Amino acid sequence: MTDTTYNGQFSPQTSGALFQPRRKPLTVRRVLLYAGLLILTLIWLLPFFSALLTSVRTMDEISLNGFWRPDLNTLTLENFTQAWEQARVSRYLGNSFVITLPSLFATLFLSSLSAFALARYKFRLALPLYFMFVAGTMLPFQILLLPVFKLANDWKVYNTHWALIIIHTAFQMGFCTMVLRNYMKTIPNDIVEAARVDGCSDFRIYWQIIIPLTLPAMAALATLEFTWIFNDYLWALILVQNDALKPITAGLASLQGQFTTNWPLITAGSLIGVVPTLFVFAFLQRYFIQGLTLGSGK
Repeated sequence: MTDTTYNGQFSPQTSGALFQPRRKPLTVRRVLLYAGLLILTLIWLLPFFSALLTSVRTMDEISLNGFWRPDLNTLTLENFTQAWEQARVSRYLGNSFVITLPSLFATLFLSSLSAFALARYKFRLALPLYFMFVAGTMLPFQILLLPVFKLANDWKVYNTHWALIIIHTAFQMGFCTMVLRNYMKTIPNDIVEAARVDGCSDFRIYWQIIIPLTLPAMAALATLEFTWIFNDYLWALILVQNDALKPITAGLASLQGQFTTNWPLITAGSLIGVVPTLFVFAFLQRYFIQGLTLGSGK
């Protein structure tokens, strides 16, 4: 017979099966805490609910009944159809992907190369170069608007997608290099030395050994970078003037008229533009949360 006691108590093998976690008593303090958290959550979601309510109404109905008194009989999804077709949201959304995806891949590839060199090679300028990448993450990009605008003109890339792809790649490399370098430093050096003994070249070590071991960090960075680049507004406003080339953020801003503005139409377009980032966050939420603290340790 199996002994079910351990020093007068149930043994660890049987205690988990016999006992369930005890619920904490529902006190007045916990009720107030939950009520406060619920109120804060509703306040935080209020802008989203108001945007959703606006997108299914017409401008005439809002002017007639006010913002918070919708006529339920007039609610319609026509604004989403008009935003997709007439307001050119489909074109703006396509431009956002044309800008975001090449910027994302170029940033991850180039930053992983520089991080590999800084993490695995010992040379005199390794630490100053690393600090240069770190300092680049602290530089407010607003002070570089005019120099970057002039540089885009000199390189003949102003008012093209290439201007945004190049600037996003350059500005995001500092953060990605810092994170990947710190992550690659945690990989045991014995693996690299064993590959060198087997005759692997430096690029083969990078591509077949370091990159597979760095995939968790790359996935977290990809989630963060996609969100940041896709939602960029300022660089798109400065470097792209042609309406046919604008991403979703700058394109929706151009729909605002000088005298009248169809706010339900713009709001519907904004909600359509939010879908890709919500999709990425929903499926890569675990990596997104990891990315908030990734690279914080040496």
